[in-house]
Amino acid sequence: MRIDRVKLIAEMARQEIRVQELAEKAGVSRVTITGMRGGKSCTENSVKHVARALGVPVESLLEDRKEEH
Repeated sequence: MRIDRVKLIAEMARQEIRVQELAEKAGVSRVTITGMRGGKSCTENSVKHVARALGVPVESLLEDRKEEH
């Protein structure tokens, strides 16, 4: 599963939360958050924890799946 790194970075900035703070709040490693911010794929479970910690729906962090023409 891959989240939209720009959406994650923007939401973190909006809430003024740092990587370490989000990792602790979500119960995932700092490396996981850093990876998500870098566009790496992650587990569905990690995405759910991060979304819950940020107080946003999972869908708001996912990449838009638009077909290219």
